[in-house]
Amino acid sequence: MATFFENLLFGTSIAHSMIILALTVGIGVYLSRIKFAGISFGVTWVLFIGILLSHFGMTIDGELLHFVKEFGLILFVYSIGLQVGPGFFSSFKAGGLKLNAVTCIIVLFDVLMALLLIFTTGESVDTVTGIMSGAVTNTPGMGAAASAFKDTFGYESPNIALGYSVAYPLGVIGCILAIISLKALYKGEKRFRREEENNINIQRLSLLVTNQDIAGLTLEEIRKKSNLNFIVSRIIDSATGHCKIADSHSRLKGGDRVLVIADKELHNGLTTLIGEEIEQEWLKIDEELISRKITFTKHKLNGTRLGKLNIRHEFGVNITRVHRAGVELTPTAGFRLQVGDIVTVVGHKTAVNDVRKLLGDERKYLDHPNLIPIFIGIALGCVLGSIPLSGTLLSTPLKLGLAGGPLIVAILVSYFGPKMGIVTYTTTSANLMIREIGITLFLACVGLGAGSEFVNSIVNRGGYMWIIYGALITVIPIIIAGFAGRYLFHIKYSTLSGVIAGSCTNPPALAFANQQNKGGEAAIGYATVYPLAMFMRILVGQMMILLFC
Repeated sequence: MATFFENLLFGTSIAHSMIILALTVGIGVYLSRIKFAGISFGVTWVLFIGILLSHFGMTIDGELLHFVKEFGLILFVYSIGLQVGPGFFSSFKAGGLKLNAVTCIIVLFDVLMALLLIFTTGESVDTVTGIMSGAVTNTPGMGAAASAFKDTFGYESPNIALGYSVAYPLGVIGCILAIISLKALYKGEKRFRREEENNINIQRLSLLVTNQDIAGLTLEEIRKKSNLNFIVSRIIDSATGHCKIADSHSRLKGGDRVLVIADKELHNGLTTLIGEEIEQEWLKIDEELISRKITFTKHKLNGTRLGKLNIRHEFGVNITRVHRAGVELTPTAGFRLQVGDIVTVVGHKTAVNDVRKLLGDERKYLDHPNLIPIFIGIALGCVLGSIPLSGTLLSTPLKLGLAGGPLIVAILVSYFGPKMGIVTYTTTSANLMIREIGITLFLACVGLGAGSEFVNSIVNRGGYMWIIYGALITVIPIIIAGFAGRYLFHIKYSTLSGVIAGSCTNPPALAFANQQNKGGEAAIGYATVYPLAMFMRILVGQMMILLFC
């Protein structure tokens, strides 16, 4: 009996390999529920358990270990690409530019700090690259670096995983402490905010349409004719008494009651243009309107622009939000709908039901997974990642690798697929399942492969200094970016804290930022920069190995 259990735990059979992998993942995921002072290290516990088991001799065959590790990494980065792809390009528009600029500053100074440590401490490039990935809690970056090292030198570097695992815990805590320290830059923020609120110049006017000169004209025609900048939000029809949502094509007639939003200085001009000011309880009337989340399932309309559907004019409803793979997107006229999008519609019940018929809202059509875009996309990603890209600065040709290639293809497929009629939809739960399976398999294999050297590295190779190196890489770039965000880009603290968490791809830091700021600005900042941050982290990890090893 003793021999039986010994073979299962220390043998070489397939059953042994599956048991060790399952134990590593199962125990690690269970421990991920543990929080210290409200902070959790998440699935990184899987890595620590793998290190512990392999330290005591429980590991698996090297070739199998390598395959499962690479397969897990591919699944993880591809599912990440599918999630962030729809918002990747739109994150560079308008206000997203300055938020992503802060991300670029953090990534740039992370690399500069890493290079400074390489040239001043004598640590190897692969070790410092692993420390850098752990310091910013970016597992795909570590995986990309390890893959690039293997492709370049023909063997795996345990130092990357060791540096990552040592630096990771303080990477989580250090990011949160850095966010807290940046509060000192915003001591006067509340005062400034009060001054802004006192200077708000927007008013809501309830007007009765009495000017016959504008009767029969659309709101767009009235604005052009008067040269006044105002918005009509609601119209109560004088004939039916029903309240409807206004748009630029809505026509006014005598006796209509309208809710106008405009600058206070336009008060006299608007009453002259439209009619007298009246008392009107809009909140009670708005109760006639309903808000419903509709799932877009019409395959034949996949990729259609919202403006082409003309929903607001035809049905008199507003589309206020669109959620795709857990990411909130802006429903502009040029926005292309994708199967699986969750559209929030506001309007009268009958009109909302008509829009529901137009968009489908048949969840059963989404139960069947679309596997073709996933596996064909992974194949194309592996092909792209294997193409050598020559350059004068590189001693060996650059390859995007098994992390960069699938990530780029996933982003392109999820963004451009609907425009070509390709259904790339996966439910949020399915995407999360693929992602979690991928990352836990990857971390388990990394830990099982590196654990035999872990204690020796800490005790005999000065690994305890890696913690300090990681802390420097974590904190200094965040402080520099914090100054830039506060004084150069004038970003609010609540938003900046989310941007920093997203730049470090650090969910615990986001959870902390959300607890400190209840308005949701932190989550918006995080979601805006996360796509670019993930993309840059993966490529930077590879470039460090290819350029400086």
